[in-house]
Amino acid sequence: MRGESPERSRELQNYEVTHMHPPDGPTEKQIPVMVRAPDPISLAGVTSQLGQHRGVRLVEGGGERSAAVAVIVAETMDDSTIPQLRRLVRIDGARVVLVAGQLREAELLAVIECGVGAILWRRQATSDRLYQAVLAASRGEGDLPSDLLARLLNQVGQLQRSADDRRGTLAGLAPREVDVIGLIAEGLDTAEIAGKLSYSERTVKNVLHGMTTRLHLRNRAHAVAYALREGHI
Repeated sequence: MRGESPERSRELQNYEVTHMHPPDGPTEKQIPVMVRAPDPISLAGVTSQLGQHRGVRLVEGGGERSAAVAVIVAETMDDSTIPQLRRLVRIDGARVVLVAGQLREAELLAVIECGVGAILWRRQATSDRLYQAVLAASRGEGDLPSDLLARLLNQVGQLQRSADDRRGTLAGLAPREVDVIGLIAEGLDTAEIAGKLSYSERTVKNVLHGMTTRLHLRNRAHAVAYALREGHI
């Protein structure tokens, strides 16, 4: 440019390079990323945001198997979204970033069970935030917003408590049942068990009936086998 000093020319050149290539830091290789969105505007927006980063190489639609990371944009979880996520992870072998507008409690657990480890709210999907999620997914790391992480931990806690309840009632044995089934395993009949435990014969029968009905056991032998397998006797 005429009339510009060499220093001014260098300043302008540096400005152009900086804006054309944002400084992401050193990268060994680009991450192949495929983007899927429900509408052209969302697709263009996410593609443009990710295209600002040198560490990303965008893969055209249909290149799922060549993409290390698949960015899926979904306002809501419809009937096709969960199967799509499952297919991308389990069949195509992609690491998935889900950009979601809404995510209900049951949907969150279903998404995690599909193998999705990175989730981003659409309202928070800035260029840098998208890139951060892509990097995390490519490394096999989790990346969830704090509110979703809290919801997920709460769900896991509820599931754990339910499992503990099942082990203590539906899938386990009460102390009285352990006493009865232990004596059956020793070869005692109903009358002998009643005398040993100071129960009535009717109580012994009721305990055994309740146990076999609840656990879907066919007979006394099956009940003994179950108790042995579960370590109760």
